[in-house]
Amino acid sequence: MRVDDDDEDDTEDEDDGTSGGKSRALVAKGARFSCNDLASSDSEDELDGQVAPYHLMEKRDLAKSILLELEHEHHLKVQEEVRSKLASLEVCHQNEIRRTISAFARLQKYAESRKEIDRRLDVHFQRRIAEVLDKHLSMVQRDHEQKSQIVERRIRDDAALEEAKRKEQAVKEEKLRQERAQQEAEARQKEAAKLAAEARKTAFEAAKKEAAEKEAAEKEAAKLRDAAASQPSPNSQNNTAGIKVFGDKYALEAESRRHALVQNQVPENIHHSKEFSKYDRQIAKSISKLMPTTDSVRTRASELVKALNGQDCPRPISCCLFANKIISIVKSRNTKDKTFGNLAFACGYVMLLVTNQVPDAMDYLLAEFNRVCIYTVPKHMHALNAQARNRDYYRLIGYQEENGQLESTESYLTYVVAYVKLYAAMIQTEIKGVRHPHGLAEGWKWLAMFLNSLPATTATACALHAFLKMAGFALHKKYGSQFMKILDVISRCFLPALKEQGNKMQAEAVNNLQNYLNDKIYLEEPEGQYLVQQLLSKELFM
Repeated sequence: MRVDDDDEDDTEDEDDGTSGGKSRALVAKGARFSCNDLASSDSEDELDGQVAPYHLMEKRDLAKSILLELEHEHHLKVQEEVRSKLASLEVCHQNEIRRTISAFARLQKYAESRKEIDRRLDVHFQRRIAEVLDKHLSMVQRDHEQKSQIVERRIRDDAALEEAKRKEQAVKEEKLRQERAQQEAEARQKEAAKLAAEARKTAFEAAKKEAAEKEAAEKEAAKLRDAAASQPSPNSQNNTAGIKVFGDKYALEAESRRHALVQNQVPENIHHSKEFSKYDRQIAKSISKLMPTTDSVRTRASELVKALNGQDCPRPISCCLFANKIISIVKSRNTKDKTFGNLAFACGYVMLLVTNQVPDAMDYLLAEFNRVCIYTVPKHMHALNAQARNRDYYRLIGYQEENGQLESTESYLTYVVAYVKLYAAMIQTEIKGVRHPHGLAEGWKWLAMFLNSLPATTATACALHAFLKMAGFALHKKYGSQFMKILDVISRCFLPALKEQGNKMQAEAVNNLQNYLNDKIYLEEPEGQYLVQQLLSKELFM
């Protein structure tokens, strides 16, 4: 079989890739045919568009056939190498892709690990910053505290130095005052008698002009009071003009002694004397400004001590004026107001501070208490019949007159309660470092004499409740079980006797005492006492 060169070239030109390889394989295989005489059928020439004879096989020389076969094998080899190269390149590409993905994964993992490390470092740095800041703030605070302590220590040292200077100055002034008082003592004693006589005469004349009728009534009441106070028995049952006096012997003697002291040392109607009106107004002004505060108590006490130590006014007269004005606060203030208890405690502190500096003033205070309220003795006066229950009797037991009319029993009991509260507030007042001339021990005696000598009446019940309300806490704190025995006596003896009377005011008094015992009010500190006492203890005497 013979193949034309043109057909071979056309076949080679049309072959690209795998189709060319397949054609060459067929040609190569066809060259080995041995049938030389066979003729192939006609085929169309695609290039010329003409029909020409085409012989499948034609004779060809051996060298050309070998060359053609070698060329074909070389071509196949080249293709195989190309395919091998492409396969290897594809494998390398896939490997490179896998390495890239692996590297990218490692890079991403590394980035995440770096983020975690950065986050930890950030947390660590924030913690370190917080620790450093806290340490710095602690150092600043400690430094501030040290500076504050230094300033406070300096202030205390300055205060101590100032206090030492003040005390030294006070000692010098006291020495000068004692020397001056010693020099003037004789002159004052000589002038006192003359001054008292003149004052007595002037006061008597002024009182005679202003209130002759009222003065006569007061003198009559004073005579009856003196007669009642001079009864000798411990629990007096003697009758004086139809009046039965109940009171302990020692209490009545003390009242009589105080009354005599005032009568002998102080001229009558001293409040109407023009000569001493200046001191009366000065003392009244200081007391009228008294408020239940530490500053007010301290200021008023200092003013009153200065007034009582004045050299122009005799000591008995100044003490009498002080006693009258401090106790008359009951009349000048609203005793029904809830704040009166606080004011009573403030008065107690003022009375203690003044009497500590001027001891003579206590006798005049007690004498004035006994004059305005017989239950501060303690004493009770009972009219035996309707004839004895006259105007003089009511004036004698403490009723006040206004426009010629006696006050009502309700008003009278209100003032009895107020006076006893003021008396109890003075008794229970205590200040550290200050000796009380009439303290809790005297209050204990008063309570014992009250229950042993006085009958159970509406007035005595009101006075007893007022005293316990103000001083019961302090008495229970000091006497404990003994005070509880006193309360048991009130519950077993006093209250049953009081209930037998059966009137409206008596029922209210019974309820007050019963509630005091049942609610154990003696365990509660009275309102207004603690704050004033603490402030005074710290600011005045620490």
